[in-house]
Amino acid sequence: MGGFSFKNLTFTVLIFLLFWCSNMEICNARRVGRHWRQKGSLEASLLRKKGKNHGSNHHQGNGGKSKQKAPSPKAAVPPPLPPPPVAGPIKGPPATMPPPAQGGDNAPDSSVFNVLDFGAKGDGTTDDTKAFQAAWAAACKVQASVVNVPADYVFLVGPISFSGPYCQHNIVFQLDGTIIAPKSSSPWGSGLLQWLQFTKLVGLTIKGSGLIDGNGAVWWQSAPFDDDPLDDQSKLIIPLNGTETPKPPVPVTSSLGGKMPSIKPTALRFYGSFNVTVTGITIQNSPQCHLKFDNCIGVSVYNFSVSSPGDSPNTDGIHLQNSKDVLIRSSNLACGDDCVSIQTGCTNVYIHNVNCGPGHGISIGGLGKDNTNACVSNITVRDIIMHNTMNGVRIKTWQGGSGSVQGIHFSNIQFSEVQLPIVIDQYYCDKTKCSNQTSAVALSGIDYANIRGTYTVKPVHFACSDSMPCTDVTLTNIQLKPQQERYHMYDPFCWQTFGQLLTPSVPPVECLMVGKPSSNKVQGDDESC
Repeated sequence: MGGFSFKNLTFTVLIFLLFWCSNMEICNARRVGRHWRQKGSLEASLLRKKGKNHGSNHHQGNGGKSKQKAPSPKAAVPPPLPPPPVAGPIKGPPATMPPPAQGGDNAPDSSVFNVLDFGAKGDGTTDDTKAFQAAWAAACKVQASVVNVPADYVFLVGPISFSGPYCQHNIVFQLDGTIIAPKSSSPWGSGLLQWLQFTKLVGLTIKGSGLIDGNGAVWWQSAPFDDDPLDDQSKLIIPLNGTETPKPPVPVTSSLGGKMPSIKPTALRFYGSFNVTVTGITIQNSPQCHLKFDNCIGVSVYNFSVSSPGDSPNTDGIHLQNSKDVLIRSSNLACGDDCVSIQTGCTNVYIHNVNCGPGHGISIGGLGKDNTNACVSNITVRDIIMHNTMNGVRIKTWQGGSGSVQGIHFSNIQFSEVQLPIVIDQYYCDKTKCSNQTSAVALSGIDYANIRGTYTVKPVHFACSDSMPCTDVTLTNIQLKPQQERYHMYDPFCWQTFGQLLTPSVPPVECLMVGKPSSNKVQGDDESC
């Protein structure tokens, strides 16, 4: 019994010593930052203890690996990582963080103002003027907003002004429906100069596939044709039978209207605006001018159409006045007066790829009326097709005016059955008779190149002032052939016109004087421009 007890005591002491030593090594290892490998049941016991703490606070997805790295006592314990994402379908961002809005078709509805939402009926009989005013007033407050005139509706709109200058920039007037003018006289009062007017705006765009219809017939039949100015070149057109050209037939009187005012409105006018664009739309049957730009800078008109009868009085297609940096291209203009009319104060105007006819051609002027000063410069007209027009390319000034026209280029123009293809007239008079006056607008630097086609009255008509002859007029590759119709035909005519015929022309323009006029004949004052 004693031996057995001694052996048991000895075994117990050895176990105690081993356990105590192992605890001392663990403490030392932690103190000096060393790694050690546990053995047997002690290793498993410690791993079980650490596993409980680790799983509750520092799960890192190690998959139960046995190697562990003891942290240094001086190092800070890193914060716990977030739990891994739950497997499943990918979800979008939370509702509190929507993606940023994109432009174009994804623009917010708050920037689009449909006239139907403001009470417009679009039935062609209800007056929708107030609805258009309300839609504009709302759009005016929002930059790059859109006023929407939807397709498949006909909106009756009276005289209206869409005004700045306090409107936001870059407003779009999206016209896909039809806007018609009132046929009765009451909305017009004693007469207005414009129907739809946009004033003092920046970056305005009117676009779409829509139509503006001025219902001009009720105006043309109400005012006698004698009240309208004459086109002075009509005096040069004499029928073969010696009678006057018949006046256009008078349309049937409208039962809605009564007599319209003698002052006829322009269908669409822009005043005092910057960077204006008109594209895609059509204007038809305006009482007077179809599209007018007055005191505007930066104008672009393209893919635009005008449609009115050739005998509708004074219905210019596009009228420019006191405007600069103008581009007109890729358009079809059919009207009863000038397809494009360029008046005083215009500079840097570029017109190309335009079809003109019927109408009175593309004209600069009339300038200097009532002894006024007129200035026009840097005008280019090229790549034009004209069919069945009275004039082709024309410059017209009144006697008694002052100022200058210079830097004018007409090129690559095809005429078909045009009565007077090339015209300069410094004796312009839209009345039966005008008094002779000495002063005149000075014309210089006028270039005609690659002009071809057919004429029915006179190929070239240069009538310059005695006191202010035309200078630096050049003609290159002029090929105009007669086409006999119902008018007397004439040879080219020149008066006080100086310049050069750079290539032989058909027919020969032998009347053009070479060189410069004598100094005592030039009385212009370029400083006035």
